[in-house]
Amino acid sequence: MIITVLSFIIAGFSIFCNGEEKVLSSRVDSGKLQVEKKVDIAYVPTLFEVGFALLTKGNDQYVAFYDTAHFMTLAKRNLPNGAWDFQKLSSKIGYDSHNYITIYVDSYNYIHVSGNMHASKLVYFKSSKPGDIHSMQPLHCMTGDLENKVTYPLFLIGPSGETLYHYRFGYSGNGYEVYNVLNEKTQTWKRFLDKPLIDGGGQTNAYMSGPALGADGLYHMIWVWRETGDCSSNHTLSYARSKDLRTWESADGQKVAIPITMKDSMFIVDPTPEKGGMLNGGSRLGFDSHNRPMIGYYKFDAKGNTQLYLTRFENGHWHCEQLTDWNFRWYFQGGGAIGYSEVSVETPVMENGKIMFPYWQKREGRMKFYVDEKTLKPIRKVKNVDSLDPLRKVSSKFPGMRTNFSSDLNRKANNNKVYMLRWETLPANRDTMRTGVNPPPFKLQVIELKKSK
Repeated sequence: MIITVLSFIIAGFSIFCNGEEKVLSSRVDSGKLQVEKKVDIAYVPTLFEVGFALLTKGNDQYVAFYDTAHFMTLAKRNLPNGAWDFQKLSSKIGYDSHNYITIYVDSYNYIHVSGNMHASKLVYFKSSKPGDIHSMQPLHCMTGDLENKVTYPLFLIGPSGETLYHYRFGYSGNGYEVYNVLNEKTQTWKRFLDKPLIDGGGQTNAYMSGPALGADGLYHMIWVWRETGDCSSNHTLSYARSKDLRTWESADGQKVAIPITMKDSMFIVDPTPEKGGMLNGGSRLGFDSHNRPMIGYYKFDAKGNTQLYLTRFENGHWHCEQLTDWNFRWYFQGGGAIGYSEVSVETPVMENGKIMFPYWQKREGRMKFYVDEKTLKPIRKVKNVDSLDPLRKVSSKFPGMRTNFSSDLNRKANNNKVYMLRWETLPANRDTMRTGVNPPPFKLQVIELKKSK
């Protein structure tokens, strides 16, 4: 079970760019979901996009978002029809699209909220009373060490059911991963790993997706290395797996002691160099019918054009196939959140005996490839249409607006219902305030979906 911030699978694009969703996307079959209800929460800023969080636990539903004054805010209601209760927190965002919010409720029902960080001091609130959003305390400390340059917070459940908190310490091009573990009885934190999981040695850092627990009982993660704050310096797609989050190995079972570094070549999936068209957040890990890992991603081809690729570990190596033959080049560079303005990919999954790889491309819209599972060769490409298309349609009349979604951090359906957040904003703007535009605030909603048979 992973508790984190992630964009809902129907979005067709991700909320983050130079940021990272920090999770392997879970797939909800949107073709089997029908909108039951739309529940208004509050108005939110629209000048930039940043991730909000939704968590349903039993009959309690929590939402963490930024209000129109940019303050971090908690909302809570009792399902199915309770009124929203609100609590403003003492953390105010500027215009940085990296600074998403995540929320977690532990087994004692204490509420944990973290976010609004980009290589900055830890922002961490915890309730002093179980389930009480009005008792949130601004602790801004867990262990007291390595907490002044924090980005990409992630709550997750460890191999023994323990509560973990994961973040990057440092900056783009110079950072490493830190894991803490919560003693829920004493509500105190300590280090889960005594060394970084992945360490660039002060020269580079890894932008990770995961770790996430697979159907095989192993934790899986993928990452690209990045040399600087310039997003064009992403390179070298990599993969590792673990049974306990402490001991890690390559796809062929070669084990190494942590931290994993660039010298550990057994983890390399694709050695594409800097300025090769790879982007952090531009790859997704799935599994075929034999639980073999497969990764859908994009990079430049030999001609310098952007293309989609699908690779799978088989017979001791990564077998890669190019799926597209596009004649355009998406060249991105610079710092700040730039948004996935040309291409984004979703998780490759099995569907009716074939691999289905969904993606969004600016010229084509939402599409999906069907791929032969044995050869990885593309069979056909079709429009990715389903029952939730009306939710993707922008309703705002202000030019340039786009639709954002966040899935429920509790992935299990509640009474055959699935929940997600929906709101509209302008896209990311390299973390700076726009001038000369003034879109009105937009209404944040919880969308209640029912699974159809």
